[in-house]
Amino acid sequence: MIEGFLSNNLNTYLFVGLFLLSCGILGVIYRRTLIAMLISIELIMNGAGLNFVAFNRFISPEGPDGMIFTLFIMGLAAAEAAIALAIIILIFRKYRSIESAEMEEMKD
Repeated sequence: MIEGFLSNNLNTYLFVGLFLLSCGILGVIYRRTLIAMLISIELIMNGAGLNFVAFNRFISPEGPDGMIFTLFIMGLAAAEAAIALAIIILIFRKYRSIESAEMEEMKD
């Protein structure tokens, strides 16, 4: 009985999406390494995608709008991860560190 309540409730999905979004925002703010920031941005995108799918399932189940937005977010996340990892590799080769605080030279 409790399984049906948790899986068929919009608030549950929205809470999980909000939790992913909050963890991602806190990770971007508090993490110092570029890889951890990249993972945090991925969490933000996954939280948004989960909300789109939840709203699609519970508010407008006849249209594929939420699923299309989520597929777009997944493609955007994959492209962002590839570009960001390439940039991180270049930064590591130049500075021998991926700590964001140690890259004061880039601000000039």
